[in-house]
Amino acid sequence: MILRVREICDLFNLDVVSGKSHLDREVTGGYCGDLLSDVIANSSAGNVWLTIQGHQNIVAVAALKQISAIIIVNGRSADAETVAKAEEEGISILLSSKSAFEMTCLLGQAGLGK
Repeated sequence: MILRVREICDLFNLDVVSGKSHLDREVTGGYCGDLLSDVIANSSAGNVWLTIQGHQNIVAVAALKQISAIIIVNGRSADAETVAKAEEEGISILLSSKSAFEMTCLLGQAGLGK
């Protein structure tokens, strides 16, 4: 099943801190990880990426891998420089108070990846 970033935001009440004009991107799968080199090696274009990281390097990785959106979990947030860089690059950053495990389960239940 293919979802759009906007649908994920609506389903799980996620806060959008950047990339509001890119919420119609398709999400074809997901990847969960905090080690940037692992995300580069194993994520795919169109994924939504779940992480606890909030620094600028997440934007560079998301742009490189053509990630549809980044979900920062555990109630963490992105710093102002990261949000500004994400806006520049057209990357949606979403915030969730849920853990990466909880969000992964919810995304699976919503049909992502099937």
